[in-house]
Amino acid sequence: MILGLLVATLVSCDPALTARFTPPRPALGRYAVCTTTDSLEAVAAGAGGPHYTPSELVDPLDAFGAAGPYDRSALARLYGGTRVRVARGWIDNADRFESITLLSPYPDATLTRLLPGTMIIRWTLSH
Repeated sequence: MILGLLVATLVSCDPALTARFTPPRPALGRYAVCTTTDSLEAVAAGAGGPHYTPSELVDPLDAFGAAGPYDRSALARLYGGTRVRVARGWIDNADRFESITLLSPYPDATLTRLLPGTMIIRWTLSH
């Protein structure tokens, strides 16, 4: 799925990242995890999208939460004491509600490298 709010941004959605960082079987809605080489600031400033909270530096385990089946100790080792820049936003329109979390830098699916750019975790609930 290409994110409508990121028309000017090249976005790649990755089922492996979705499986690693989101609940395996959400009770409601659906998740997609996508990435872009664009900075978090550029993604958050994109035209036509949601308004985001100001970005903040967060501990990696807090940033990625407890819902996904990722290896928490591997993620903590990967970040090595550094923090993740996070911004959150949402869109509520007639046919769906979307919650969007932006994270930078982000881990690859094997939790062996931090990548520049932005990970976009989107949860969508259709009305």
